[in-house]
Amino acid sequence: MSMVSAIHSARAYLNATRECYNSTGGFAGGNTNKAYMTLSDTPYLFSSTKNHFVALGCPNLGYYVNGCMSVCRPSDHAMPGLCTAVGCCQSEMPSGINFFEPTIRDFPPGGEDLSFYANSAPCHYVFLATRSGSATPTTSSSTAPTTSMCRSSTFRMHRFVTCLIKCVETALQTEDIGECQLKDKYPCYGTSGDFNVKNGCRPDDKFTLAPKVVTGVIVGLGAAFGMLLVGLSGIFVFYRWKRGIRKQQCKMYFQKNQGLLLEQLILSDENASNRTMIFSLEELEKATNNFDDTRIVGRGGHGMVYKGILSDQRVVAIKKSKLVEEAEINEFINEVAILSQINHRNIVKLFGCCLETEVPLLVSDFIPNGSLFDVLHGESVSGHSLSWDDCLRIALESAGALCYLHTSASISVFHCDVKSSTNILLDAYYTVKVSDFGASRTAPIHQTHVTTNVQGTYGYLDPEYYQTGQLNEKSDVYSFGVLLLELLTRKEPVFRSNAGGECYQNLSIYFISEIKVRAVGEVVATQVLEEATEDEINTIASLAEMCLCLRGEERPTMKQVESTLQYLRTKRLSSCQIGEGSDEEIQPLVTSCQPPTVPSSQPLAIQMAGKGHSQSSTTFFSLE
Repeated sequence: MSMVSAIHSARAYLNATRECYNSTGGFAGGNTNKAYMTLSDTPYLFSSTKNHFVALGCPNLGYYVNGCMSVCRPSDHAMPGLCTAVGCCQSEMPSGINFFEPTIRDFPPGGEDLSFYANSAPCHYVFLATRSGSATPTTSSSTAPTTSMCRSSTFRMHRFVTCLIKCVETALQTEDIGECQLKDKYPCYGTSGDFNVKNGCRPDDKFTLAPKVVTGVIVGLGAAFGMLLVGLSGIFVFYRWKRGIRKQQCKMYFQKNQGLLLEQLILSDENASNRTMIFSLEELEKATNNFDDTRIVGRGGHGMVYKGILSDQRVVAIKKSKLVEEAEINEFINEVAILSQINHRNIVKLFGCCLETEVPLLVSDFIPNGSLFDVLHGESVSGHSLSWDDCLRIALESAGALCYLHTSASISVFHCDVKSSTNILLDAYYTVKVSDFGASRTAPIHQTHVTTNVQGTYGYLDPEYYQTGQLNEKSDVYSFGVLLLELLTRKEPVFRSNAGGECYQNLSIYFISEIKVRAVGEVVATQVLEEATEDEINTIASLAEMCLCLRGEERPTMKQVESTLQYLRTKRLSSCQIGEGSDEEIQPLVTSCQPPTVPSSQPLAIQMAGKGHSQSSTTFFSLE
């Protein structure tokens, strides 16, 4: 505002009188006690020519001597750039005034015109302002933006009034920098739903900071999203490329491993095609969690065995063999084709194979109770102990499976690695399952042997096969003889001669040498001596001794071995029945491998004639 005297004029700051109301019309606050000003002790008076009285906000009645009233109407009644009673009114300042204390009044809600209140402003102001070129009131020290800057014609009336009030309120508290003369640089913009004029009119670079930040955020997010999309696309393309390379590699291995040949062999056999599958590497990796080490259930001379769960929830054993020569691939394919035709209760069922790796993978039934070695030598997780009845049954079932491989299949199969540790397995009912045909070889029925690189396990290996490299059915007979000794003595094939000692002994050499100097009963395990009869012990010991002959032609066939064990088993079961009062005739059990009929005048004689025996024990029985 401006003040004048007879000689001088001056300008002073004076806060606007303000009252604010809530949405229900209740008083919410104001500063009526701060707008008081007196010039009674000075030579100055309030200038009536340079000042005018302004009431801002609606509905609002402001007066001091003179006054005016602003009303609320829709924004289309407001004239841009003018203060003409719609949201803003002004009146002349009386002359000769040295005291200023304005009064402000509000119209309380009632039954008046609803549009009168619909456009009302929450705060009302009255103040003195210095006259300027525009109709908008100003102070002597600053300039406020015009109503046109608030773009009142495009908004409702309360938005127009709010914007005007905010601009004027800031103008009354800041120094004069000529904002309203720089309309392009100092606009008063609104936002959707309300005006965003916090802190009043500001320079364009500061006031538009928020929109710039928003724009920057949008641009940044867009760029980040674009980079993320490019990165994900790159990863996708890389994995597609890698997957393509792997498919090509799998296809190459499939062809190298004679996959087409195996498919033809399987399809040519109707029975085999119903049981055998060719698995993909992806399916087996999923079944074994990418061949995780925690899935390893066995390690052997020919590779490792993993436990896997197929998509149809079948639990399988997946054998991952060691590297083989390319020349052996054809033999492997032939063996898989042959084994796919084998259906014997004591031979592990072959489900199929995978040819998409450098070395083919075999997929077979999973046997939960582990190997005979684990149970027999106290390393079984279940802690099960084998009785002599169990031992006889296991020996008979093992012999029946080997007999079937040698004579009952369409082509003779020589196992080549019979042993209790990994190849004689026990299922949930402790039924024998012969497994691991990695070293096995096939031969036509009329062929007596095959020549191959010597393979096998020390302690079970046939000495004649080791020297000549000629594998035949008698090689499996020798290994089975070692298995019988394990059941009799409960010793490992290679064992320490004294507890904790460093000297190891071969079980077969140990047994043959011991029975020449002392009785068999002194060599066998205590549990066997307690549970088995003397005849059973002598018969099994003699049978094992015959199986361990150094010359293969002197060893019995697996048919003869099975028949001997069948005789003992039947006799034992029958003796139990007789003990219970049964007079039934002793009948041999029917096994999966029936020996051919031979003249009864050619019985197999098993005779014990060791130096340490009090008497020789000879058992004769027909092979029929």
